[in-house]
Amino acid sequence: MEVGVVRVADDGDFTRLKRLIDEHRGWRPDYDKGGVHVWTRPDPHHGGGGGGLNLVKVVANFPAVEPNTLYDVLHDPLYRPHWDTHMLCSEDIGYININNDVGYYAMSCPSPLKNRDFVLQRSWLDTGTEQMILNHSVFHKNYPPRKGYIRAISHMTGFVVRVRPGGGSMLGYVSQTDPQGRLPAWLVNTVTQSLAPKLARKLEKAALAYPNWKSSSENPRLMPWRRPDQIHSQRITIADCVDNGQKGSRETLPDEILLKDSKKKKSRRLSESD
Repeated sequence: MEVGVVRVADDGDFTRLKRLIDEHRGWRPDYDKGGVHVWTRPDPHHGGGGGGLNLVKVVANFPAVEPNTLYDVLHDPLYRPHWDTHMLCSEDIGYININNDVGYYAMSCPSPLKNRDFVLQRSWLDTGTEQMILNHSVFHKNYPPRKGYIRAISHMTGFVVRVRPGGGSMLGYVSQTDPQGRLPAWLVNTVTQSLAPKLARKLEKAALAYPNWKSSSENPRLMPWRRPDQIHSQRITIADCVDNGQKGSRETLPDEILLKDSKKKKSRRLSESD
C-alpha cells in the first residue's frame, strides 16, 4: 500500500505483510526475551522514501491468549483506551468497504516532543487460519493537519495473528512510521526499537483482560469488524481523499531536536517513557 493512496487492499498486500513477518534474512535481531523477539532492518524498497527509518518487527507468543481474542483487541475502538495509554483521540471517518476504512488517530508524545496525529486507511482479512490488519497514511479533506499536532506518516504497519502450536496465539507485528518534525532517524530508530517489546507485553495484558471487559460492556455483541451489518459510518468518497496541498512539510515543522541534551540522554529518556 502506498502512502496517500486510498484503495481496497488486495491479496498481494497481505502476502507482503506475511513475508515480512516470516522471512528473517536481512533482519538484525535486537531483542529476545520471554517469548518476545524483535528485529530491525533498513527498508531497501523505499529508495530513501522512509528517510533512513528502519522497519521494526516483533514476533511474540502468548500461551494464554486465544487468537480471536487478540484480533478483537486490535480492532475494538471502545477497548483501546484501556490499554493504549498514548491515545488522545480516535475517530471513524468512514468505510471503503466491509474490510477497509479510514480513521483519525492522535497520540501523546513525551516531552519535549510535540503530540502526533495520523489519518490512516486500515485494511483487514480473516482467512480462518490467520487474521491480518494493515494500515498506512492517507489524506482526507475533513482532517487536515491540526494545530498542536505534527502529522506523522505510517508507511506501513501490520499485524498477523495465528494459532500458536501448543495453544494460545502468535502475534506478528511490523511497522515503519515517520513521526515527521525534525527528529533525526537515529533517534526515531532507537526509540521505536525500545518500545516494540513493550507494545507486545501491553497487548498480551490487554488481551487477557478483554473477555471479562467485553462481556460486561454495554453491547457485548458489537463487533463490526466481524459483523458488517453493524457498520454505521458513512461511505468514503475517494475524491475526498486526494491531497490538495494542505499537508505540512519538514521545513515548517517545529525543530524539536534543538536541545542541549546528549544523544544518549535523549534516547534513554524517550525510550523509558511509556
